[in-house]
Amino acid sequence: MYSDSQQAYLDGNQHMAAGGFAAAEHCFLHALALEPTHGGARANLGYLKERQGAYAEAEFHYRLALALMPDHAQLHQNLGVLLLKMKRFDESEAAARAALELTPESPAAWSQLGVLLACVKREQEAEQCYRRALALDPEHARAGFNLAYVLLRQGRFDEGWPLLEARWQFDAFAHTFACPRWNGEPLHGKSIVIVLEAGQGDMIHFCRYATQLKKRGALRVAVICHAALRRLFATLEGVDAVYASDEAIPADGWDYWTHPMRLPLLLGVDADAARSIPYLAAEPELVGDWAGRLPSHGLRVGLAWKGNPHFENDADRSLPSLRTLAPLAAAPAHFVSLQKGPGESEALDPPNAMQLYAAGPQLSDFADTAAVIANLDLVISVDTAVAHLAGAMGKPCWLLLPDYRCDWRWMSERSDTPWYPSMRLFRQSRAGDWAPVIDAVARELALLRRPIERC
Repeated sequence: MYSDSQQAYLDGNQHMAAGGFAAAEHCFLHALALEPTHGGARANLGYLKERQGAYAEAEFHYRLALALMPDHAQLHQNLGVLLLKMKRFDESEAAARAALELTPESPAAWSQLGVLLACVKREQEAEQCYRRALALDPEHARAGFNLAYVLLRQGRFDEGWPLLEARWQFDAFAHTFACPRWNGEPLHGKSIVIVLEAGQGDMIHFCRYATQLKKRGALRVAVICHAALRRLFATLEGVDAVYASDEAIPADGWDYWTHPMRLPLLLGVDADAARSIPYLAAEPELVGDWAGRLPSHGLRVGLAWKGNPHFENDADRSLPSLRTLAPLAAAPAHFVSLQKGPGESEALDPPNAMQLYAAGPQLSDFADTAAVIANLDLVISVDTAVAHLAGAMGKPCWLLLPDYRCDWRWMSERSDTPWYPSMRLFRQSRAGDWAPVIDAVARELALLRRPIERC
């Protein structure tokens, strides 16, 4: 028989697991009212508040819980994760190391410390933490994935690609096929389907390898993608069928299926992918249609300033608003908004003196976006799918990158990228400070006195 406080605590856990946050909070508070020193209820209330995004309240509850349970390693680790989300790096490291002092043989604790160290660019130390975690548990998926991230950022692909496989131990694929996953077997006369993976930018980035499957002898190659990419991916050389993820997809009739981000490993390729550019194109009729809508003279520059707000690092990679790009207005150029979704309406009220055509409301999918890009001289974008599309088309693209948690594929300190030869990278030198980046772009833009060759 449980006490009333313990029963309330257990009920709260059940509600929280089922997504009933309000009911869970009520139960945890009731448990604490009955037993103010109930550390579990206090700790779980902190976790609940963290999941709701109420970080200050979460910290309050975590610290009270630690006062009750100072030797609770997982609680120190949870506090460290929370403080990292709040970018309080020194405090986060102290909490992570406190967890390790209590459980020095915990691979999860070593991996979490590695995450913190990687975020503050202490990558050698982060790598050591991940390797320690994997020495303790060679099957620890998070540590393997985290180590892959560091290695790929450094261009250490031979070891990085295999470790990236760890992600599928904690990410489920929604579709089920009546065939095995491809592991590099001969493809002559076989059919293979490339499945949906991660974001739209990832799909654009890695779909280039579909052509290599056909060159390996595959009789039929299909791709499953986001609905907004379906028409665009019909232009992929060597692809016989394209399915949107929201439509009926045959479960059989294939010999193999594969994730697109596995293909560099299985095909034995590295980041020197320039030979495959361009691998996506706009439909000629759409290109002609957009040619009549855009300015017929002068430099045409496309802009994209926000990504998917649900992406974990979007607050760092996206610009606060279109007005952050106001210094570009001094350049002798016609600007075209490629922004779709978040931030799209900002194009209707551009910064003073900026000549901006709001194409967003007329874009139904990425085939339309590709047609606009084909009519442009340059694309300036944050790290989102628009930038990948411009790069895949061979269009000059200036990519604006954050300092904090910049994606692995852009490596470190480079101003170019082997993934897209037509791309230049403009990096923050300090986290959150876009002004010097935009000023540098404005200076470079002012030097473009004549249109760049268009696709």
